[in-house]
Amino acid sequence: MFDCIIVGAGPAGGTAAYHLAKRGRSVLVLEKESLPRYKPCSGGVSPAIAEWFDFDFSPAISLKVNRVRSTWKMEDPVEVDLQVKEPIWMVRRDVFDHFLIQQAQSQGAELRDNTEVTGIEFKNDRWQVNTANGPVEGRYLIAADGAKGPMAKWLRFKEPKKRLAGALEIDSAQAATNPLVNFEFGLQKNGFIWNFSKADGYSIGISTFRGGDPKDFNSVLAEYAAGLGLNAGTGKQYTHPLCLWDGNQKLHTQNAVLAGEAACVVDPFTAEGIRPSMFSGLKASEAIDRALSGAGDALEKYTQTIQEEWGSDMVWAQRLSGVFFQFPGVAYRVGVKRPAATQTLGRVLCGDLRYSDVADRAIKRLSKSFLTGGR
Repeated sequence: MFDCIIVGAGPAGGTAAYHLAKRGRSVLVLEKESLPRYKPCSGGVSPAIAEWFDFDFSPAISLKVNRVRSTWKMEDPVEVDLQVKEPIWMVRRDVFDHFLIQQAQSQGAELRDNTEVTGIEFKNDRWQVNTANGPVEGRYLIAADGAKGPMAKWLRFKEPKKRLAGALEIDSAQAATNPLVNFEFGLQKNGFIWNFSKADGYSIGISTFRGGDPKDFNSVLAEYAAGLGLNAGTGKQYTHPLCLWDGNQKLHTQNAVLAGEAACVVDPFTAEGIRPSMFSGLKASEAIDRALSGAGDALEKYTQTIQEEWGSDMVWAQRLSGVFFQFPGVAYRVGVKRPAATQTLGRVLCGDLRYSDVADRAIKRLSKSFLTGGR
C-alpha cells in the first residue's frame, strides 16, 4: 500500500509527487497516457515557481521571453519590454510535464503511465484505485487529472463550471527569431487570443471569459494565423475545457484532495494554469504529509490555504475580467495601450505582483473610462 496515490501526471501531480517523495513518503503516480504526451497549452510558465523547488528547470524550458506585444484586431500594436527579475518561461508541455515527473522519480516516486483509472472505492482507512491493469491501494489520494478527468465526480464534488478554449500548435523556424508573448484583443468576443513563441514554433490559444461559449474557434484562429503569415492548416487544432476559478469551494473529502485544474484554479482573467496548478500540488503535498503524520485537520486546512493564498487574489482577477471584457475596445485604448499597464500585467504573470496590488486601481480607471466614453 502506498502513502499517497496521485491520479494525473501534469504540473499539479508532478509537483505533489516530487515533494511527497522528497519527504520520504511512498508515492504512486497514475497517468492514462504514455509519457511524454502532448498537451494543448500556451506553455507560459511564471518563473516564480522556481522558488518551490531545489533543482534547475533549464532542460525543460524552450525559451525565455521578456517582450509582450498586444494588438486590437491585428492592428494598433503596443510592445513592452518587461522589467522583471526573470523572463517568462516558454515550455512544451510534453517536455515540461515529463521532466517534472522524472524529478519525482529521482526522489523515489513510482510512475505507472499508460494506466487509466476506471474507478475508486474507499475501504475503511484507505482508497482502492481500480485501473485497467488491476487495483492499487493508498492511504491518501490526490485527484490531479485535469478539467476532463472523472476523479472530482467520483469523489462527489460539485460539477465545476467549464469554459471552452481552443489551441493551435504550429511548427515554424520563424518563432526563435523574434520571441514574444502576443495578446490579440478584438478578434474574439468576450475573450482574447494568446500566442506564445517556442524555439521551434508557436502555441496559439483562444478563450472567452464571459457570456456563452462560441461555436467555432477554428475560423478565428485561422484568421489570426493568416494575419501572421502562417497557415493554420499545417498545425494541430484542439478544443479543450478550462476550469477557471469561480469562487471558494471545498477541495477536500475523506482522505482525498483535488489539485490542478480538477480544483478549478485557473486564472479567470489570463487563463494562466500552470503556476496555480503547481501551487495547488505543492500545498496538497504539504497537507497529505501532515495528515500522514497524524494531523486530523490537515486536509481541511488545505482547502483554506488555497482559498486564502490563491482564491483571495482570484477574486480581484474575476472583477478585473468582468470589467475589462464588458467594453473591451475601450479597455484596450485606456488600459492595454498604456505601456505601464502591460508592464504591470507582465509582472503579475511573472509572479512579481499580485492582482490585489493593482486590480482595484485598474478597475476604477476602466470604469471611469466607460462612463466617459473612453476619454
